Amino acid sequence: MFCDTSHRMEREGAKTIIVDKGPDSVDFKLLSVLKRGDIVITGDYGLAAMCIAKGGIVINHNGKELTSDNIDQLLAFRFESAKIRRAGGRTKGPKKRTEENNLAFETKFRQICERAIFEKEES
Repeated sequence: MFCDTSHRMEREGAKTIIVDKGPDSVDFKLLSVLKRGDIVITGDYGLAAMCIAKGGIVINHNGKELTSDNIDQLLAFRFESAKIRRAGGRTKGPKKRTEENNLAFETKFRQICERAIFEKEES
């Protein structure tokens, strides 16, 4: 897990990398150590795009895989939503998380892990 000094997180069985607080400092650290085939979990489409470009496998918190086939559309949607908000408009926030979301994430995450393991064994 990557976090900055103002958002410290610790989880049993997970390595936590803490960086100094700053604009996108966590993103830049993650990108500096990311290797092809590494799995990244993020809801940040900008970070996702950079991870995909470096060969990372990206999944969001709802179990949707972000790929070179769908990231442009997601970035365009983010841009349009930001434009609406800057003009004083409102956009809908995320829906409340459900048990279905948790199951979808777990299923997709397992599939991605299995695929990543298989691809590393093949190379």
